Amino acid sequence: MVLSQRLHEALKGAVERMTGPRTVSAFKEKGVLTPDEFVEAGDNLVSKCPTWSWEMGDPSSRKSYLPADKQFLITRNVPCLRRASTMKEEYEAAGDEVLLDDDDDGGGWLATHGIDRVGSSGEECVASMDVEEPVKVNIRPLIPQDDEDTDVPDMLDCEDSDNLVENDAATLQPYFIAYEPDDDNILRTRTYDVSVTYDKYYQTPRVWLTGYDETRHLLQPDLVLEDVSQDHARKTVTIEDHPHMAGKHASVHPCRHGAVMKKIIDVLMSRGVNPEVDKYLFIFLKFVASVIPTIEYDYTMDFDLGHS
Repeated sequence: MVLSQRLHEALKGAVERMTGPRTVSAFKEKGVLTPDEFVEAGDNLVSKCPTWSWEMGDPSSRKSYLPADKQFLITRNVPCLRRASTMKEEYEAAGDEVLLDDDDDGGGWLATHGIDRVGSSGEECVASMDVEEPVKVNIRPLIPQDDEDTDVPDMLDCEDSDNLVENDAATLQPYFIAYEPDDDNILRTRTYDVSVTYDKYYQTPRVWLTGYDETRHLLQPDLVLEDVSQDHARKTVTIEDHPHMAGKHASVHPCRHGAVMKKIIDVLMSRGVNPEVDKYLFIFLKFVASVIPTIEYDYTMDFDLGHS
């Protein structure tokens, strides 16, 4: 951890110890939550998405402003089928990442799906469907076709042991043995435990990542950054101590969460949608998905996004 980050965390800890939690709602005004609103939004997430659950955590690390049995949210064994670090070329080919509703304060919402690919002539690139050369396949009929009157042999005639042919060439073919190549193309699937805590200082949820390789061995935090959008790795994603679990974990830093959520809420309201605080985590997890696009956690539900 760099010196500036350590100083910031020390200051943040001191402020949290000296100040109480937010008690007045500012969900629409600032994009932040009170602890009670965090619990309300968490209850709704757990209700709609059973893969998520509340955790008590270590009793010595519990926060007094949250219920003892609802210290943080977690979803386990989330698949991550590919590395986000390998997707940069695909993003560039697709038009790169797009910043939605951007303004001068940098509070836009980053969409990682890119835009349609176009060729140098401005036309959309479409793969050719032309067949260069037909594939020739030799097929021999099981029943001779040169004589329509040829009798089909009766299986009853084959019961005589004299009909057995011990030296039939077809029965003497060697077995084929498959060897695993040294450099195989088998997909190595990582899994993640994704947890969400309440950050008292920033008054927003905060996402933490605990990664495992295909053999369920714990990933080092630096390897977790391979599954983070490269525009965010080591910028908005930092390696820090988890407030409820032992060890260093990768975390999406919450310093801009309130501003981004306020921007999204403003966009929704401009489209005639009145967001409710219990839907906060669905919106929040949707925009966090742009930071960790290949970690396929569940945040789906029917939600009216209005019309632009």
